[in-house]
Amino acid sequence: MEWFILPAVAVIVYATVAVNFYIRRPLGDRIVFYGPIMAIKTFRVGFLDTFLRFRSALKVYGTIGAFMVVVVSIFMTFSLLLIFPQFISQPPPPTGIHDPRNILAIPGLNQAIPFTLAVWLGLLLTIFVHEFGHGILARVESMRVKSMGVLFAVLPIGAFVEPDEGDVEKAKGISKIRMFGAGIANNLLAALVSFGLLFLLLGYAVPSPVPLVWGYYGGSPAERAGIPPLGIVKEIGGVEVDTIDGAFQALERYAPGDEVAFRIEKGGMENTYLLRVEEWPENMSGKSPVFTGIFYYNPVSVKDTLERSAELGILLPLFLLAVPLNVFIDGNTAGLDILVMDSPVSVAWMVPFPGFFWFMIQALFWCGWFNAAVGIFNALPLLPLDGGYIMKECVERFFERRGWSRYSYLAVSAISSIIAFVILTIIALPILSQFLK
Repeated sequence: MEWFILPAVAVIVYATVAVNFYIRRPLGDRIVFYGPIMAIKTFRVGFLDTFLRFRSALKVYGTIGAFMVVVVSIFMTFSLLLIFPQFISQPPPPTGIHDPRNILAIPGLNQAIPFTLAVWLGLLLTIFVHEFGHGILARVESMRVKSMGVLFAVLPIGAFVEPDEGDVEKAKGISKIRMFGAGIANNLLAALVSFGLLFLLLGYAVPSPVPLVWGYYGGSPAERAGIPPLGIVKEIGGVEVDTIDGAFQALERYAPGDEVAFRIEKGGMENTYLLRVEEWPENMSGKSPVFTGIFYYNPVSVKDTLERSAELGILLPLFLLAVPLNVFIDGNTAGLDILVMDSPVSVAWMVPFPGFFWFMIQALFWCGWFNAAVGIFNALPLLPLDGGYIMKECVERFFERRGWSRYSYLAVSAISSIIAFVILTIIALPILSQFLK
């Protein structure tokens, strides 16, 4: 339970600051509270009117975005409903993605999201991209904006734009749908742009043949010798090596049973390890005549994986959304950990500006990842999500045309309740089933 200490300290600090603001009110109505959530507001929103000169183009963009949101909403709804029966029949244990820590996308607490500058930059950009979309389309649709700001609950958890309630209530049909869908549309577009720039920048990363130990087989000579993973082989049997092929060639003069000295650098320190080579196991073969058990990091295969994933086109964000889950939770990195965090494998790549290149890659990845995750989740037809408000508007207009307005509330409540039940069950059932066992 050590992971709980840091969040507990953060909650105490936040509570102290929040109580001070609540009692003393040093900034007046620029700081308000919604239960434990602190909202920092600004009423200087006149800059949103500068976008009115692009009203026609933004309405077209809003219409296309609304269509995208509806498509994503339908896709996600059917996906949830399809996996739900199997989830009920075979509830997974509360580990991995179903661990209680991983319910919320909080950096450092969620096991799949590291606490890094690149992560926070991606998260904050996602929040502002989403909310500015609402604010701009609200003005385009002639809805006044009263304020905008940032929400805190220990950490920044979101931003908000506060349109005039009366103007929102008066708006109907596509105008309201465009306004509610603008945040999601912005997120999905930002995700595609971020991932596009990510792959464009990765084109400048050239694989290097440096002999970086990626791992070794269990029970192999390398494991018995204590060869460290993620170390760079500098010398084998007194022969200096600087490529993977060179490492294989240095072993050609040895026979099974010979003892070979491996000089390996890791973390700026070099150590020598004595390794007794063996014959290759019957079901394995390699480029050298003897078996060490070492397998090297292969950036060429990583590049091939990335190039193949790029062929997914518009489905690429779904592939990339799973990368942090595979890296941090399942431990199946496939070499893609360089996208999500600083990694020793970066030495196996030649890049144009080493000091900043991988930070840019990680910032673009997390910007795309958060935008895709927020956009997809918010598209669900569940109140108070944006997708829920779009669903509500569509249902109300559909029922109104048929003279069934009095039943629209029941339909909206039923749809929202079903989605909420499915999501809460998916979250709670692994924990409950484990408790009952």
